[in-house]
Amino acid sequence: MDYSSYQLLWFFLVYAFLGWLGETALAAAKKRRLLNRGFLSAPFSPVYGLAGVLFALFLPELRKDIFFLFLFGMILATALELATGVLLERIFRQKWWDYSDERWNFQGHICLKYSLVWGVLAVVCIFFANPLLVRLIDLIPRPVGNLLLWILLILLAVDFLGSWAALVQLNGELKEPSEISRRWKRISTALDNAVTRSIQRRMARAYPSLDKERIRTQRKAAPVRDSKVFAAGCSFYKLACLFFIGAFLGDIIETIFCRATAGVWMSRSSVVYGPFSIVWGLGAVLLTAVLYRYRDRSDSFVFLFGTVLGGAYEYVCSVFTELVFGTVFWDYSHLPFNLGGRINLLFCFFWGIAAVVWLKLCYPRLSGLIERLPVRIGKRLTWIMIVFMVINILVSALALGRYTQRHTMPDSPPTALSQFLDQRFPDERMERIYPNAKLVD
Repeated sequence: MDYSSYQLLWFFLVYAFLGWLGETALAAAKKRRLLNRGFLSAPFSPVYGLAGVLFALFLPELRKDIFFLFLFGMILATALELATGVLLERIFRQKWWDYSDERWNFQGHICLKYSLVWGVLAVVCIFFANPLLVRLIDLIPRPVGNLLLWILLILLAVDFLGSWAALVQLNGELKEPSEISRRWKRISTALDNAVTRSIQRRMARAYPSLDKERIRTQRKAAPVRDSKVFAAGCSFYKLACLFFIGAFLGDIIETIFCRATAGVWMSRSSVVYGPFSIVWGLGAVLLTAVLYRYRDRSDSFVFLFGTVLGGAYEYVCSVFTELVFGTVFWDYSHLPFNLGGRINLLFCFFWGIAAVVWLKLCYPRLSGLIERLPVRIGKRLTWIMIVFMVINILVSALALGRYTQRHTMPDSPPTALSQFLDQRFPDERMERIYPNAKLVD
């Protein structure tokens, strides 16, 4: 990793402030009056801070190829903006920003024009802003820097809780004291004062779309799901079931592919218990959630979208596993048209083909089978599998961490946990589960 956690936290704060400054200046120019466009009362916009951290984590190795730096920066930040917009809409039943009037928009949450701006900002961050910030951060004495970080982060956390509670009240979520849990009642009582009302007035001015009556009207007009059908539509339970199915099928397909091309049976699992590929499972959820509304579009549209989305997703997964576990699980350096050995053009096309096959053939049939499950049984099975997979992933992460530690720090003092992991997951077993894993610096 090019930057330390200390530097990343400063990146978050600086870019959050600069993002707030830019949005506020743009809003002031349009409205001809000063207007705080941030979710928080403090001059910080967390989305821009998170985008800056993502750029610093995933993009530095693309410095030598400015086109891919621009492209992946655009995709990373656009995905963050989309996820933030969808999450806010699900929580508050209202769009906080709407690009529906812009060309090439996706559900009003993102559009091509601002995605291109994100790509430019990624290039600026990597080549100019980040090196400058590193030099400026180094000028601050470390004890002073740590103290400032803690103070600012604590203030931001308090600001976030206050803004959240005020917005929930503004949107009519906390209707009657009898409906509020004890915890929320204490928070509401503490925050129901002039500060809360001030935040509410600021929110109403900054985001006119958060009008209470419009929100209530939308709720009344919202379709009611059929409670007799398990996992109807693109719901949480549907996506959870598709994750497990995609993880299982992905592992089986990759295993058969390795047998057909390399002539050997090779484990392709991401976890220590069971044939599950987390990358394929999350990929199935990602493709379904993003392309669900466009499942009736042409095959070429789905193929192109799947190629770009799948390639970006695989690249992020590769960087993430290397940063977290110090291990590379796949390397395409020997294949033509590869990018840092993390992705290559041929397998990006495979993602596009997989998107078409999944949405046009697999999803309709799997969706029908899932919805046939009885509601009570379906929910119980889903939560059992979720608990199993969470434990499975945690144990796998510990085993991989210990495997890396045995090779990089063989003289580290033993602990009860390390001895247990050494006994249950020795090198032979780990190399059998992850035959392509390579330790990196």
